[in-house]
Amino acid sequence: MLSSLPERRNYRYDAIAFGETPLAVVLPESTADVVTAVRAARAAGVPIVGRGAASGLSGGVVPLQEGLVISFTRMTRLDIFPERREARAQAGVVTLKVTEAARPHGLVYPPDPASFRTSTIGGNLGENAGGPTCFKYGVTGDYVQALEFVDEAGEVHELTRGAYDLAGLLIGSEGTLGLITEATLRLTPPPRHVRTLMAHFAEVGQAAEAVSRAIAAGAVPSKLEFMDTACVGAVEDYLHLGLPREAGAVLLVDTDGDDLETVEAERALVETACLEAGGEVRRAATDAEGDALWRARRSVSPALGRIRPQRMNEDIVVPRSVLPEVVREIRALGDASPFPVVQFGHIGDGNLHPNILFDPRTESEEAVHHLAHQIALVAIRHGGVLSGEHGIGTMKRDFMRDAVDPESLDVLRSVKRALDPQDRLNPGKILPGELEAPHAHP
Repeated sequence: MLSSLPERRNYRYDAIAFGETPLAVVLPESTADVVTAVRAARAAGVPIVGRGAASGLSGGVVPLQEGLVISFTRMTRLDIFPERREARAQAGVVTLKVTEAARPHGLVYPPDPASFRTSTIGGNLGENAGGPTCFKYGVTGDYVQALEFVDEAGEVHELTRGAYDLAGLLIGSEGTLGLITEATLRLTPPPRHVRTLMAHFAEVGQAAEAVSRAIAAGAVPSKLEFMDTACVGAVEDYLHLGLPREAGAVLLVDTDGDDLETVEAERALVETACLEAGGEVRRAATDAEGDALWRARRSVSPALGRIRPQRMNEDIVVPRSVLPEVVREIRALGDASPFPVVQFGHIGDGNLHPNILFDPRTESEEAVHHLAHQIALVAIRHGGVLSGEHGIGTMKRDFMRDAVDPESLDVLRSVKRALDPQDRLNPGKILPGELEAPHAHP
């Protein structure tokens, strides 16, 4: 257990916000340790926040009250069962480690959030994380066969994906309904062939139109990502990869499969769609060239950090049919604001990440929050939702009143009360009207 003030202060934040300093921090190595910690917190009447690598972008693991933080980073046991194409992972296993352990058996773990080198399986489960491959291969929840969790009373439960799918209820609940300690994950063989292309366009709407055209033509790329001109410029300043700075938007696309002819034909469909939408296309000639292009996409976060010390990262999802209108409306909101607004994300499944960059020392956080609200309203107005993979946490909690009708919010509160009647598990997250949100990084 960590009890000194300097140690405890290190557990009051995630990647976007600060909260209250916890009363204590425990680092369990087993489910039995988690049970002990939960029962002790229950006896003391203090709230509990589960925490992984703290790479989340919604304020989801910042404590809003003094209480106990349970950090899962020492729960790293990982077993591979190649004959069943499954892995059993404790909550603190780093995402990339699953594929690294499975690859010698000819298997991989498809979910690949951008933070896959640091994020943990527990955090991925808490947010139902996606990643660049989500369009074709799905998100974290699609690969969960079973999970173990500890409830608010300190009891252990093993759930499978059967009737009522209670495991699915826990996935994406951000630690507000139970503390996931282990999961059984489905593994798959990797595709034999991968082909990569980059297309660039004069403006973001054209890139969105190309996506709609490609999918309407029957293409199902394994990765379909975009970056707008501000994002391209930030990455190019950071890495100097030779990206087209003059572009209004860039698409990065992978097609894959076991039949090379089909993979090539699918890439040709995407290429045609990009050309018809007014883009210019460059095929990656080698695997190394393709890897360099994807390095650009995965380096967006550190690249943006060089522009402003803080950012609010939206995570909206909209129907693909309205992508052109949505990205243009967000671009207009950014142009009219005093803040740099950068767009990128998993455009293949309509998951966009508009980022508002700011300096909290000199710029108004209230104005940032207002702009984030306006961006959220764009998504809602076009039939979208607030989050695809980053969660609601505290940063988008107040927007839930716009996105969810009062009757549905009452149902969600009833679920919360049923599984956490004393509101001790990550209180103040997701559902509006409880506690104040934390303040952003100073």
